Order: sequence, then structure tokens, then C-alpha cells
Amino acid sequence: MSELEAELRKAVRGEVGFDVTSRALTTMDASNYRRVPLGVVAPHDADDVAAVLEVCRDHMVPVVARGGGTSIAGQATGTGIVLDFTRHMNGLVSLDPDTRTAVVQPGLVLDRLQEAAAPHGLRFGPDPSTHSRCTLGGMIGNNSCGSHSVAWGTTADSVRELDVVSGRGERLRLGQDWAGAPQGLREIVDGELARLRTGFPELPRRISGYALDALLPENGADVARSFCGSEGTLGIVTEAVLRLVEAPRARALAVLGYGDEGTAAEAAAGLLPYRPLTVEGMAADLVPSTELLPRGGAWLFVETGGESEAEARARAEAIVRAADVVGSTIVTDPGGQRALWRIREDASGTATRMPDGSEAWPGWEDCAVPPQRLGAYLRDFRALLTAHGLRGTPYGHFGDGCIHVRIDFDLLTEPGVAAFRRFSEELAEVVVAHGGSLSGEHGDGQARAELLPKMYGHDMVRLFERAKGVWDPDDLLNPGMLVRPAPLDANLRFSVLPREPVDIAFGYPADGGDFSAAVRRCVGVAKCRTTSAAGPAVMCPSFRATGEEEHSTRGRARLLHEMLAGELVTDGWRSTEVRDALDLCLACKGCRSDCPVEVDMATYKAEFLHHHYEGRRRPAAHHSMGRLPQWLRLVARTRTAPLVNALAAVPPFAWAAKRLGGIAPERDIPRLAARTFSRWWERREKAPVGTGGDLVFLWPDTFTEHLSPSVGQAAVRVLEAAGLRVALPPTVRWRTPSGGGEGVTVAMDPVSLLRGRERVCCGLTYVSTGQLDRARAVLRRTLDLMEPVLGTAAPVVVLEPSCAAALRSDLPELLHDDPRARRLADRVLTFAEALERLAPDWTPPRVERPVVGQTHCHQHAVLGDSPDRRLREAAGLAGELSGGCCGLAGNFGFEKGHYEVSVACAEEQVLPAVRGAGEGAVVLADGFSCRTQLEQLAGVRGRHLAEVLAEGLGASG
Repeated sequence: MSELEAELRKAVRGEVGFDVTSRALTTMDASNYRRVPLGVVAPHDADDVAAVLEVCRDHMVPVVARGGGTSIAGQATGTGIVLDFTRHMNGLVSLDPDTRTAVVQPGLVLDRLQEAAAPHGLRFGPDPSTHSRCTLGGMIGNNSCGSHSVAWGTTADSVRELDVVSGRGERLRLGQDWAGAPQGLREIVDGELARLRTGFPELPRRISGYALDALLPENGADVARSFCGSEGTLGIVTEAVLRLVEAPRARALAVLGYGDEGTAAEAAAGLLPYRPLTVEGMAADLVPSTELLPRGGAWLFVETGGESEAEARARAEAIVRAADVVGSTIVTDPGGQRALWRIREDASGTATRMPDGSEAWPGWEDCAVPPQRLGAYLRDFRALLTAHGLRGTPYGHFGDGCIHVRIDFDLLTEPGVAAFRRFSEELAEVVVAHGGSLSGEHGDGQARAELLPKMYGHDMVRLFERAKGVWDPDDLLNPGMLVRPAPLDANLRFSVLPREPVDIAFGYPADGGDFSAAVRRCVGVAKCRTTSAAGPAVMCPSFRATGEEEHSTRGRARLLHEMLAGELVTDGWRSTEVRDALDLCLACKGCRSDCPVEVDMATYKAEFLHHHYEGRRRPAAHHSMGRLPQWLRLVARTRTAPLVNALAAVPPFAWAAKRLGGIAPERDIPRLAARTFSRWWERREKAPVGTGGDLVFLWPDTFTEHLSPSVGQAAVRVLEAAGLRVALPPTVRWRTPSGGGEGVTVAMDPVSLLRGRERVCCGLTYVSTGQLDRARAVLRRTLDLMEPVLGTAAPVVVLEPSCAAALRSDLPELLHDDPRARRLADRVLTFAEALERLAPDWTPPRVERPVVGQTHCHQHAVLGDSPDRRLREAAGLAGELSGGCCGLAGNFGFEKGHYEVSVACAEEQVLPAVRGAGEGAVVLADGFSCRTQLEQLAGVRGRHLAEVLAEGLGASG
């Protein structure tokens, strides 16, 4: 243990982490930069903060304050000690509705303050798009703004007082009239009054540099306001008194459509006299779907408020009448507004990919100009992009003249980095020419601080340095930011990644077959760190269960980045740190859809496990559950299901089986069906197959086949009632000598006759445990079996959502060299999709009952559930299914050591929903894992939608 680590452990009550994982998780924020810290401290209180500063001052080790880690300019990274305020100093100390103030600790997430203030009709004004995970301390450090700043200003406008520990350890209470000012600060200001009165541009979003003009006598000598935006370079905030504003009782959202972004930008300033709450802008190339938007190529999101819905709507209608638009819509329904705002809020992640899939990066994320000059600035900005051969998609706070943009810089090669520097220098001059600020929201950090002389001149920058010296004479706090900055092209996080693609099993088609590019998808916006799953969202259940960064999608991506870098994580695919972080990944695939940049941690986990255990002994659970299809087929062939069930019911046998199989002792072993689905199919009395309906192949997945054959039986009944002809996939491999068509002539492969019957399999259990060689073999055998099906036009209906998702996504990505894989993936339909597409005129039975339950996480992430919603509505099944993940997630919840997290995930949404269901409600759970979790934790039988509809058909249906 180093001397520094030992002294910190002795001095503070909070956690001290000098281990590889703690350091790797904080090497990056949401910027282009990477700095490796010596260690991480999670302080308990202000005394801990002061103690850390004292120890680090003795060792001359820098200190960086970190909140949610969503900073975009690099200011939340450091080479010394990182203070993590999110673990302990994250409380709401008090909230006074009468004075409209709140006292908060720096690690409090903004949404938690908003939730506490809402019952009193109050809110905190600034609301960045990262509101679900950004902290108040980080917002103070960056002087954050958000979409409502045209109405309620910046964070600095909402700060009353701050408790701060200076670089020399002084406890200061900052406020107006020089309250809390360190000795020497007033003298600097008194000697530079003329410069301070004339050296700052007048615009609503001037965030760059130190706000020394707030110390002018005519501005109340407000030390707290001046401290905002100092990026942790002057002192460490330990508590803040914040001003709250009255929230409007009702809101309306007017979405105004314009022909292009320039027209929208020029129109924004003209809407300000109507006193809107927001004037946000974005163009069509950032919107995955324009289904919810009015006609146009660019849009302004203009929110209005009022005492009633009618008043809010009237104000919105007045704005629409005053605006020269090509299309418009006004939404007063809160759910509809949230859906629209999600489009805007996800732009910070969506913008990291260009329309053709190429990468784009921050760096010039939030320049701001006077709103009246926004249109002209955007034209010059576009011209500069063109001149440099670059592309970017501006969006942001048009009403404040603040533009966000990600640009397709080449930050992987020396010429590309040199071009990045040239562009940055020229763009800074364009911004200054328009009277703007290099930063309009996210701070200067390392990305822009080097260019501050272009904006302020060298004399003002020297004044900033003098102020820094008064607050922090030892340059202990976040050195290299704002004053005496590191070069904007140093410490780039991409420079440590391997230049040649690493050997991988999956194809990663969206990332050019490059695992490094896949890992680079995570830009750190940290949507995975939200502490509650809103609506149907899934990502990231393990983080919400543990609250630990290493169990978030971002944390795991950071560890994979460091694994590829090889500096901190030095043992590559053999890394225990990466393995342990991935261990609690449920492979729910929620990040594939909920992450704005579609990080697919389930696939990365499978890839890692494949390499990690290559040539090594695997955990018992990989054999017992990863090879589940093999064991269940063996039981079916030997017809020993009754024996297995009987033994599983005897405690000593069950205990031994679970111990040998790496299964959680708290779990019950599911009962096997006495008769498999395929055996039922072979023996049932079939009516003559007609020729009128479409032929569909019903996939006998492992769970339907061996554990829930009633689901398959119900599906057959419903599909046939809808007029479809049902068949099962072949069980003998065939060779097809010639082309497709339903009547294709086939020849039997004599080798297969010796092997006997085989079964198709999606390979899910092998993929989820990282047995990718085995998965490939299983999937190739499946493609061989499916050859005659692929020669027809018949779709493949898959009842188990996880199996359907595996066939639709994992199959073509794992067998990217086999064209049959894509052909089969494109044939896959869910049960509801099959009925909607192939039997559009069929009317399902009217069940007329309320439903509760949970949308399967793989269905949400990969397949989509719109057809299911429409089918439920047509059947009179009223109610919404919850989001999140059931927590069982295939083998995850059965594995030893996962039980508590599995239960915590279930307790988040699905179990409370089921417990609160009214009498007569149908509990829907299409996934076998979901049904098993409900049965074992709540004693409730969940049912597949096919079972509910089959029952509705009636005994003679």
C-alpha cells in the first residue's frame, strides 16, 4: 500500500480505492479526454473533504471533484485523487417551500431534487438533458443550464450560498457582499474594475472563464455566483443553498416545423417576447423517426406554461400564429410531451453517430452567441465544416443562442488530430467574431481553455490566473483546467486504443467488425446511471440494484476500454476486473435500445466470456445452464422427466444438484414437462391442412419444448384459428440441390439418418455464457436443418422473446460469414407480428380483462412490442405492462451469487405491479424467465399471450 493511500485511509471515514477497477472507472467522463487517477475517495462529509485536501497537499497530489461524470470538456478527470460525491454526499438536507430554497449536498442527482420540490409546486430551474444522473455539484461546477434557461436562467442564477473548502483547506461560506471571499480576491477586483466592466461579452449563455464580473459592486459582489462555472479549480463545494422557482400548473408543447435549421435558428429569437419556457432546436438528421413530429426539416420545441391547460395551450397557439412555419403541433398530454422531449434529450447520444454510422465526437459541443446572431453564426459554422471536410449536426438551445454539435473528427490518427486542432482554432475565431462564448453550458475544461485568450485576450486570462492563485495557491485543484491549461489535443482517450482490430467472434457490422469501435460507442452520457426506469425503459437494472458505477453500462464499457488500452488493466481478456464487472450484467440487452448510441453490453459480455475462458475451466453454471438444451434433450430422449422432477423435489438431491451446477441455493429447480411440445405435436389429431392460409413454421424453442409446452399448444390453436397453416421445422438435415420455392425437391443427407433426429436451437444459452464456438456449431447445424424452410417463403414464428431476439440479432452477428443467417433472421416473427401480418382480417377473441406484467426485456430492446400492444387492445386486454427487467434473465438469476440482485430487479417494477393488480387481472409474461420469477417470488402464474387468447377461443374454438 502506498504512503498516500495509507494516509488517506487513516484520515477519512469514506471509501478509498486505489485498485484497478476504481481507477479505471474514473479515467474518463463524457469528453474526448482520458487521465488516469492515482485513486478515488468517496467522502462521507465536509470533514472528509478537508482531510483529503490536507493529505494531498502534503504529497502535492492534485484533487478533482466528480459528480455524475457527464462533463463533456474533460474537467471531471484527473491524475491525482478523484472525489466521488455520488456515494455518500448525495442528500437533500432540507427544502423550505415558504422561502423557496433547498439545501443540498454536491452528489445529489437533479431529478431527486425535482421530485422533492414537485409536491410543493416548485422546481429547480436549470435542467440539462442529463437531469436523471447529473449532480448538483457538477451543475454548480459547470454552471449548467438546460432547456428552460430562457425562463429560469443558469445554475448561477439559482445559487444563494455555497459551503466550500478552498485549496488551502479553509471552510468558506460564499454569498453576496463579499461573503466568504478568500483573502486577496477583493483587492484583485478593486484594481481591475474597468477591465471587468468591459471585458465580458453580453449574452445569456456566457459560461467560459471565471465569472469575475459577478464580483463587481453593481452586481452585489456575489462570491457564490462568481464561483459557479469554476470547474472545481477554486474550491470544493460541500453544500449549497439553492433558489427554487414556481413550476407552472400546466404546460403545452408547441413543436414548430421549418424548412431547415437555419430558418429555425433565425426564428428562435423572435419567439422570446412571448416569454416561452423553452426554445429548443434540432434538425431532421438527428431524429430516428419523424412520426411524432410535424412536417419540416428542422423543429423548434417551444414550451409554454399557465395556471390551466387552456391557458398554456392559448399561449402555445399564440406562438404558432406568430411563427412562420411549414407545420406545427401542440401537445398538452404529459405522456405525449415526454415522448417528444425524449427525442430532444437523446440527441447528445444520437449525435455521436452520423447518418451513415460513422463516429462523431464532442469538443465543440456548446458554443453560444447572442440569439439574434444564431442564424448567421450557423451559416459560418457550416461553411467552416465544409472547408475542413467535416460533418456535424447542430442542435440545442436556439432561444439562448447555444448550439450543441458532435463532429466527425478523426481522433485516431496524427493527421486527424492535427486537423482537429486547426478546426478548433478557426472556430474559436468565428465564435468570437459573433460576440459569443466558447462555452455556453458545459464549461471549458481541456477542450477549450487553451483558446480562452482568443475570447478574452491575454490580460483577462492573466487576471483569471491571479484569481486562481488566491483561491488555490498550490494549484492543487483540477490543474490544467481553465488557467495554465493542457493542450486541447493532449490526453485524448482514443490514443491508447490498439490501432489494429483485435480478434473477435461476433461480426459487429455496425462498427466495421472492430471491437474497439464498438467499445468507443460509449461516450459517457450515462443514461444507464438513472436510478429509476421510466416507462418501458430497461437499461440498466444491475446499476439500479447496486448503485455501483462498475455495474452500469458505462462502467463496464470503461473497463473494456481500459482492457484494450492495456495500461491499467494489463491482462487483457483474462482480466478479473472486467470479468467481475460483467458478472452482474443481466444481458437484458436494454442498453441496445435505451442507450442513445446503442451500446450492446450483452454482446460484449458474451465476447469477453468467450475469450476469458478459452482453454480454461469454466464455472459450473456455464455447463449446467449454458448447455441446458443438451441436458433437456437427453432427458426427453430417455423419458426421465418424471424421475428428474421427483429427485428435484427431494431436498438433499436438490441441494447437491444446485451445488454441483453452480445454482443459487435460494432457487427452486423448475419442473420439466412430462411430454414435450414436439411429442404432443406428433401425436395430436391433426385436421387436414387446407391450402387457403399462409404456411408458418413454429419454432420449438428449448423452453417451450421442455418446460412450457402449453405455450406452444396454445399458439398452434390460435394460429390455426386465424387461418394459418402451422408446421414445425425439420428434424433431419437436408441437402437442397436447387433453388427455392415451396415445392422445392430435396434430397436426404444419409449421414443425418445415422445421427437420428436433431432439433433447431437459437443458441441463446451458449451465447449468454460466452460459449461462442459451441454456439456457432449449434447455429450452423440449425441453418442446415432449416435449409428447406429457407427455400420457401414461409416465416418462422418464435414464441420465446429471448430466442426470437437471439435469432434476429445474435445469429447474423455471430455467423456473419454465412448468408443463410441473415435470411433466417429476416424470417423471424413474434407471435403478435405473425397474426398482424399474416392474418390482418382475423378478429381475436374478446377477453375483456385487465392485464399486468412486464414486457420482456429482449422484446423491448430487439423486437419491439407495438404489434403486441395492438393485439392486446383488439382482445380487450386493458392496461400497460411495466418496464425494467424481471431479474431472472435466463441463467443470470439462477447463478450462485446473483439471487439478491435478481430479486432487487424484480422488486423495482414487475413485482409491485403484480401485487397491486386487481382481482381478475391477467398476469402476462411471454418469457419463461419472467414466468419463473413471478412464480418463485410472488407465487403467481404468469401466462403467455397465446395462452390467454387460446383460452378466449372457448372450448370449441
